[in-house]
Amino acid sequence: MAGGFAVSGGGGGDYEGKVTAFVIMTCLVAATGGLLFGYDIGISGGVTSMDEFLLKFFPNVYHKEKNLKEGGTQYCKFNDHMLQLFTSSLYLAALVASFAASITTKAFGRKISMLIGGLIFLIGAVLNGAAMNLGVLILGRLLLGVGIGYANQSVPVYLSEMAPPKLRGALNVCFQMAVTLGILIANLVNYGTSTMKKNGWRVSLVLAAVPAVIMTVGAVFLPDTPNSLIDRGQKEKAKTMLQKIRGTSNVDNEFEDLIIASDMSKQVESPWGNIMKPRYRPQLTVAVLIPFFQQLTGINVIMFYAPVLFKTLGFGDGAALMTAVITGLVNVFATLISIFTVDRFGRRPLFLVGGTLMIICQIAVGSIIASVFGVDGLGTFSKGLGNITVAIICVYVAAFAWSWGPLGWLVPSEVFPMEIRSAGQSINVSVNMFFTFIIGQIFLTMLCEMKFGLFFFFGGFVVIMTLFILFFLPETKGIPIEDVSRIWKSHWFWKKYMPADENTHV
Repeated sequence: MAGGFAVSGGGGGDYEGKVTAFVIMTCLVAATGGLLFGYDIGISGGVTSMDEFLLKFFPNVYHKEKNLKEGGTQYCKFNDHMLQLFTSSLYLAALVASFAASITTKAFGRKISMLIGGLIFLIGAVLNGAAMNLGVLILGRLLLGVGIGYANQSVPVYLSEMAPPKLRGALNVCFQMAVTLGILIANLVNYGTSTMKKNGWRVSLVLAAVPAVIMTVGAVFLPDTPNSLIDRGQKEKAKTMLQKIRGTSNVDNEFEDLIIASDMSKQVESPWGNIMKPRYRPQLTVAVLIPFFQQLTGINVIMFYAPVLFKTLGFGDGAALMTAVITGLVNVFATLISIFTVDRFGRRPLFLVGGTLMIICQIAVGSIIASVFGVDGLGTFSKGLGNITVAIICVYVAAFAWSWGPLGWLVPSEVFPMEIRSAGQSINVSVNMFFTFIIGQIFLTMLCEMKFGLFFFFGGFVVIMTLFILFFLPETKGIPIEDVSRIWKSHWFWKKYMPADENTHV
């Protein structure tokens, strides 16, 4: 046991309890759902840079890359809509699946959604590894997307509900930590399989089955959250589970607040209609704008297409894949910073410091690429300048990994009251997946058309979203999840949407 805590509850008393080994292990198992998301993000960029894969499924891109005189500039050599569809189709499927996951999560519990997500992802991984044509390849990607939609909808909510208030940030960030580990593992796998003479891409794709098995098996043994058990009428079981995860029998205040929140949620006939009411305007705004801005940081330019991007910058095949591994390592270690600081310093400071560094790095990378390639895209990087560019990109990845990466999932998952939580998380996931799909589908075209200006484009959005955090996001550190709604009542802007008789649960 790591220690005890006592925080003010909505029922007027204190929540007592300890940070138990049981709840930490439970949350760590649940967070492995992030491995699915991370592995796929990392694997697709490496696979699409492999010659054997391109020659089999995208021969036009292969020949364009091998003969720049025919294919045009460095900026455009990977520009192909079907190649982008291979990456982006998954996220379109995840968007649609997140709405089905919302219904499943509310009706049957969070763990059932994780189990469904893991099984469907497993089928998709097998299809991808065995694909003999582009149709089967895309079908496999769509099934992976359904799995990710279920996992991303249920896991952050599960973590927020199981974690004690003082550790909710750190345990929820474990989901993002698993995402970064998945990306790193995928980059290492790609680096290894790229040396295989045949079928290296198949090995890379089919190994996505490993995190799917981990999540599926883990979900079988996970307990359901007290919030979900109460919501489904299992109050005695919920109280027993709350006592177990808090390490004390004295959970009456917290249990009472959960009952109140659940009773109020049952009075809501339509969560989807209710979430549009003015009183939920702050939460809805956060659930839409934070995932929107997260994708407009430009991070997926690095994570989806890192090897492709580095090859565009003039690196060889092996060097491009190894550079992707380096950025993956930076991503993992910087996420650890978030885990150890998010509940000490709060969400806002990490957002603001990370955003400022990201702005500087985007401007620096855009300026360097402009000086080397210019508008015609016919220049080449020197080894020294290439290494400097990689170093700046690593700083950018680190800044994202302790701020917009984990907090983009944490904050939306903890601001919704129970009566609209599943609907709110579905909106969060669907907005995230939609703009992930858009960026994945058009990035290579944008790079071809906007050239070095693309980095300034993303940098401009980082300025806007950092200002949004500064002025419109209140701090949620250490506040019980069923009491978070009170933060809007004292906010200079959002308080006007709060009814005069608003209680702590809304």
